[in-house]
Amino acid sequence: MGRFVKAASLADLPPGTATVVEVEGKEIALFNQGGAVYALDNTCPHAAGPLAEGTVEEGKVECPWHGAQFDLKSGASSSPLAPRGVAAYPVRVNGPDIEIEI
Repeated sequence: MGRFVKAASLADLPPGTATVVEVEGKEIALFNQGGAVYALDNTCPHAAGPLAEGTVEEGKVECPWHGAQFDLKSGASSSPLAPRGVAAYPVRVNGPDIEIEI
């Protein structure tokens, strides 16, 4: 089991938005969908597209470069463009802070 570290402030990630943070050398995309916060590796394994810039619909983020899709909860790929998923990190909101488990 890892440890939770502060990644961002909840005030900086309103519902319906995404951002990129760096935590312990890892570039992580944070998504706030309807008040639920998700954390995935920001780099698409297909062509290294920035997932935080992608479109989010129905619990998935679509890479803005080639359309590969990843589940926000698990990071699993649902597209033949990306034969493997991305890492998903457990998230908790602790007061005003968004923390992810590393």
